[in-house]
Amino acid sequence: MALNLLFIGGTGVISSAAVARARSLGHRVAVLNRGVSGARPAPAGVEHLSADVRDPAAVRGALRNREFDAVADFVSYTADHVAAAVELYRGRTGQYVYISSASAYQKPPSQLPVRESTPLRNPFWQYSRDKIAGEDVLVEAYRAEGFPGTIVRPSHTYDATKVPLIGGWTDIHRMRAGLPVLVHGDGTSLWTLTHSRDFATGFVGLLGRPAAVGESFTITSDEFLPWDAVYRTLASAAGVPEPQLVHVASETIAAHDPGRGPGLLGDKSHSSVFDNTKIKALVPQYCAVIPFAAGAREILGWYDAHPQAQVPDAGWMDVSDRLAAWAGAGAADGRRRKKSPATGV
Repeated sequence: MALNLLFIGGTGVISSAAVARARSLGHRVAVLNRGVSGARPAPAGVEHLSADVRDPAAVRGALRNREFDAVADFVSYTADHVAAAVELYRGRTGQYVYISSASAYQKPPSQLPVRESTPLRNPFWQYSRDKIAGEDVLVEAYRAEGFPGTIVRPSHTYDATKVPLIGGWTDIHRMRAGLPVLVHGDGTSLWTLTHSRDFATGFVGLLGRPAAVGESFTITSDEFLPWDAVYRTLASAAGVPEPQLVHVASETIAAHDPGRGPGLLGDKSHSSVFDNTKIKALVPQYCAVIPFAAGAREILGWYDAHPQAQVPDAGWMDVSDRLAAWAGAGAADGRRRKKSPATGV
């Protein structure tokens, strides 16, 4: 059965893939945003509604008296955003889907794999705490009035335009230039990377499902890799068989790069392995089928075809140079300390 769907946003990494998936299944899809991204154009047949989503009056004007089977909100990040969405979509939709974040789960995790029953707590990253607060608003609306909320928690989801490394494209640039690349910790913590097309299969499968109302779902790949393997997989796709990986403590990187610090300490520095039993029970067709090795080749193919996107971050270049030199000096000093004073070996 074709659904009448509204996507708020619709041009981001995961939302654009979900829009494409919904259209491929024959659903009627409208996107609400201020403009369509050139990097991820909407497929044919998608209706564009123009409004600033932070302006309730503008949104009401764009929607008029329309109703939807499901509204998927990809651009609410705080409790205030969710509260405003509840007011806007009350009585307009059979389901409101709030995209939260797997970074909201307990950090560090007390046990793996992470499940929907894992506590929500992140003392390191305000972004995650704001997502948790948004969840709280939605859960209270469901309990108090039956507002048809569903919570989805994606983890690190990528597409061809996003290099899923701390330094993004800059780390690929450094690999190809023969420069050392920073890896947080010792490179052995486990990480889950999910291709946006895989995520979209599970996500769209939840839309219009009464059994999903009042529930939360994790949607990730079942493939997890040590961070060293993530870097080496991308290096291989970039034509660099032996990248110079330099391991530096996450806390040290965070101290030298406060912008990246909260996301590193509040997410990437902790092993993340997820149990997808719940989404698979409700959406039996869901299975992540794109291995990261294939995704890495797709990423490098896109960047090599778009040289204008190959812009190194000067700040990250500087941090990488300084910390790589510092780590190298420390390693050399450690080797000297291990030498025997008598033999010098």
